[in-house]
Amino acid sequence: MKNNGLLVGLTGQTGAGKTTVSGYLTSLGYRVIDADIVARQVVAGGGECIAELAENFGNEILLPDKTLDRRKMGDIIFADKEKRALLNKIIFPYIQREILGEVERMRADGAPVIFLDAPTLFESGIHKNCDKIISVIAPENTRLERIITRDKLTQERALSRIRAQHDDDFYTSRSDYVIVNEEGLSELREQLDIAIDKIELLSLERAQ
Repeated sequence: MKNNGLLVGLTGQTGAGKTTVSGYLTSLGYRVIDADIVARQVVAGGGECIAELAENFGNEILLPDKTLDRRKMGDIIFADKEKRALLNKIIFPYIQREILGEVERMRADGAPVIFLDAPTLFESGIHKNCDKIISVIAPENTRLERIITRDKLTQERALSRIRAQHDDDFYTSRSDYVIVNEEGLSELREQLDIAIDKIELLSLERAQ
């Protein structure tokens, strides 16, 4: 019988703590696909995607090894909505193809639940392939502090990244489970455990 393991999308605002959630899921033994890693793979030097990006944005987005200068690209797209849309239009089909291929490989390997860690889950359209969606949100001031510390950015650049993203309502209205990360790791894990229990129950029901 074909395994139709659940695909659960994991997304949220930058600085909200999605990486912490993803790490917790991995520690519990779940299969987690990191869309950021997939994105780095599709923009590897010499590939079709990086060639298309250079053609549209110029060679200044390339590092000496012909891979993508992510910081340079980030500065460009977070300051210009139209360029951000162009980047997404180019790169999302490549990323989606790789992700869905990996999902099928994991299902063939018997994984009952697969989590997809994807900051642009909705923008890419891959949320349509997910059975359930978890979003992680946090207060703006908390996210701002985390981004400045994590990415070594100025407050102005960190704010531009936050304001280029969707607000809380966007995520809460499109998600099955919403994790609010503002009370610390223990509270975060408690919320996650509740969501995981429900997902596991759904997985068992599907398997019957």
